[in-house]
Amino acid sequence: MNNPLGSVMQLSRITPGTNLLSFCTGIGWLLRRLPGAIVALLAASIPCSVLVIIVTMLFDQWSHNQAGGIAIRGATAAVVGITVMTCWTISKPYLRRSNWLRQLLFVGAAFTFNAFLSIAPIPVMLVAAIVGFFFPVREP
Repeated sequence: MNNPLGSVMQLSRITPGTNLLSFCTGIGWLLRRLPGAIVALLAASIPCSVLVIIVTMLFDQWSHNQAGGIAIRGATAAVVGITVMTCWTISKPYLRRSNWLRQLLFVGAAFTFNAFLSIAPIPVMLVAAIVGFFFPVREP
């Protein structure tokens, strides 16, 4: 718990993404034009922003408490498990007996580039997309 910036970044992931904000703003625009878009954007972003501020303050207090630190580590382990299961669910339809080694190489390379070489996820995904485009899977 020594990196407060990393903690804030992790907590910020509970805010709605740009797609959700764009969708809400678009619906507001369709219903009431500019005033509707502004109200929809604020209604979609302010509650989550307030929640993140509150959770960040609680996280800061809990991280200095032994029981809180244990709870945070347990929650982190659960999130890792959920993330792995989500990745498996997304990947499973694309895994075939003929291309499992290729998939394993992509996963291993992406993990290595991000975890050990500190390359951000977006460039890793871009390179993977380019490699996948130039070396397509040949279906049997």
